[in-house]
Amino acid sequence: MTRVLVTGAGGPAGVAVIRSLLARGDVEVYAADMDRWASGIYLAGPERRRLVLPGLADDFVDDVIATCRADGIEVLFPTVDVELPRLAARRDELTAVGTVLASPSLETLETALDKLALARACADALRVPRTDLLGEPGATEGWEFPVIVKPRRGAGSRGVRAVTEQPALDAELRALEMAPPHAEDLLVQEMLPGAEYSVDVLAGPDGHVVAAVPRARLRVDSGVAVAGITVHDDALIGTAAKVAEAIGLTGVANVQLKLDSAGAPALLEVNPRFPGAMPLTIASGVDMPSLLLDAVLGRPVPERVDFAEIANVRFLEDRFLPIDDILPER
Repeated sequence: MTRVLVTGAGGPAGVAVIRSLLARGDVEVYAADMDRWASGIYLAGPERRRLVLPGLADDFVDDVIATCRADGIEVLFPTVDVELPRLAARRDELTAVGTVLASPSLETLETALDKLALARACADALRVPRTDLLGEPGATEGWEFPVIVKPRRGAGSRGVRAVTEQPALDAELRALEMAPPHAEDLLVQEMLPGAEYSVDVLAGPDGHVVAAVPRARLRVDSGVAVAGITVHDDALIGTAAKVAEAIGLTGVANVQLKLDSAGAPALLEVNPRFPGAMPLTIASGVDMPSLLLDAVLGRPVPERVDFAEIANVRFLEDRFLPIDDILPER
């Protein structure tokens, strides 16, 4: 039995990974979160439930490494954005305690999580909307409105807004210039008019794209897709694969694309982790957590995995436990 630790067990991505690995039958799944009320912790057996420090805590990585050492963890699946670069920066220390980190390289993470670096890395390989750093010379000039203003870093559409006219964009610049030192960098980006798609991509340790599954989010509640469909579209699949190659992806990422005025897919963002809507991709025939587990352990995986077009709806599910089963506070 392979021992695997999944962090972020309270989020939909963590739950999806845990359920995928439990279904294999040959994995001992340990589930961890900073919150003892995180639902996914209780998908694991009582002896395999762990509390860890918050991902931004100074000692978070030390805590996870100690947990992996104590539990004999062979593969670590992090599912929370803030954890990814911190763990990747200390990959060698995890390796030293016998744990393989199942996430992209630090270089790939830094590129994907910096939206300006991402746009520049992909500009020569595929359609990338014009993306400028607010405050740089010419950044407020020559736009067709509306445009998008958004943080250079961050996820979940936080801080993203549409700007509909030049005076409003100029006001964004003035506000930035008056902001305190070390204020958040802002980007100005061309607004694309077409439909938006999320493409779940799995690349092997050599960078070869094993699968790319486009999804359309048909209904979203609190930032989480609660209804969607998979879409067989060669342009979306090919564009997502080009993104993966451009950023050197190994592992799983969610590539967000939007159609431009000509109907061509263009890059929006990359989330270099398992998405919350992973259950739809798994149900379509591409079990990315299970495939990634085999890939990082050096086991054979298919050259290419195809998928079916299906739809899903999501609903709240209760899990009932004896009070004594709830983990105590740390």
